Amino acid sequence: MPPAPPSFHLLPGAGESPVILHVPHSAREIPAGVRADLVLDDAELTRELDHITDGHTAELAAEAAQLCVPTPWRFVNRLSRLVVDPERFPDEREEMLAVGMGAVYTRTTHRAALRAAGHDPAPLVDRYFRPYARAMTEAVAGRLAATGRAVVIDVHSYPSTPLPYELHGTGPRPPVCLGTDPFHTPPALLSAAREAFAPCGGTGLDTPFGGAYVPLEYYGREPAVSALMVEIRRDTYMTEPGGPPGPGLSRLASALAALVTAVPR
Repeated sequence: MPPAPPSFHLLPGAGESPVILHVPHSAREIPAGVRADLVLDDAELTRELDHITDGHTAELAAEAAQLCVPTPWRFVNRLSRLVVDPERFPDEREEMLAVGMGAVYTRTTHRAALRAAGHDPAPLVDRYFRPYARAMTEAVAGRLAATGRAVVIDVHSYPSTPLPYELHGTGPRPPVCLGTDPFHTPPALLSAAREAFAPCGGTGLDTPFGGAYVPLEYYGREPAVSALMVEIRRDTYMTEPGGPPGPGLSRLASALAALVTAVPR
């Protein structure tokens, strides 16, 4: 099998910026060979993509980056998370395996079958997940070498109404959820995020989603790598599910830019 083309874009920013805007779930593209393994028909797949995709988050991150001085780096997934989810673990440590949403999903957002029983995830993990993880690790290493630190800001979105797959969907659903890690999210970064997003309706902490992404090589080991997850409720900037963006997108991009600009200070 020939090597797969890169499933991601690393868009360079300023050399002095420690910030990487990570956009893992914005794409809808599914390679034909992967599509053949899915048990959904075309209409069902379109509906699933509407629900599972963090619509327009790549556009939001791009607009924010244009407003920042210095310009942050951007690491953007080109493929749908239905191919692989680069923020899961390909082993049994990942709690989302309980609902069929580990590194390779076997269930949909509504807990219907996505792939046939007994599907082997290993080829997808080898072809897509591991190269993505290596590239993200290298991107973080590059910021560490250049600036002495790296700040990974994950850009996500989530639906205004809980979906059946959510393990913690009964809690508050604020306009902006800030996901944190006890080791990698310093108080100053969290404070800057709360201030930046205050004009967007306010923030909540680790609800309905928690945690922050750090490449495993650095996770729990390197305090110079900071991380924060920004989860934006979709009704604040787009038509749900899967519809066009609205005027809220530019307001949120300005808020994200304010956060990124605050990081070097």
